[in-house]
Amino acid sequence: MSEQAPQRSQELFRSGFFCAESVLLAIAESQGIQSDLIPRIATGFCSGVSRTGGMCGAVSGAIMGINLVAGRNSPAEPLEPSFTLTQELISRFEKQFGSANCRQLIACDLAGAAGQRYFMENHLMERCMEYAREATRMALSLIDEFQA
Repeated sequence: MSEQAPQRSQELFRSGFFCAESVLLAIAESQGIQSDLIPRIATGFCSGVSRTGGMCGAVSGAIMGINLVAGRNSPAEPLEPSFTLTQELISRFEKQFGSANCRQLIACDLAGAAGQRYFMENHLMERCMEYAREATRMALSLIDEFQA
């Protein structure tokens, strides 16, 4: 797997897209997938699911990216490829970073103005860009394994 897509997720993040959007866009681009729905479908997953402190947006974007390849189009198709890859992604991310939960990863509550200010003043965006890069890398590694 090339490092181009993980770097691309960081470029997209720096350009103004947020975590889930950046990761999903980078993965989609790497797979030659284009849709007017990308990154739109990822927006609500950014900032720990819309600043609720939930799942890391980079992980959410990576899950959506995996499912561009391994997701299903009908009820007759199996869930297992998606579920297996998603579980492995979360496991790898948690092993590397200790959690897949936004609030735990950045030790900051983004729900209020004080938390958002803390996030900016402490340059936590840099940490989030690392999460985006690594989630993209992990997802593409899993996609490569799935397609092999």
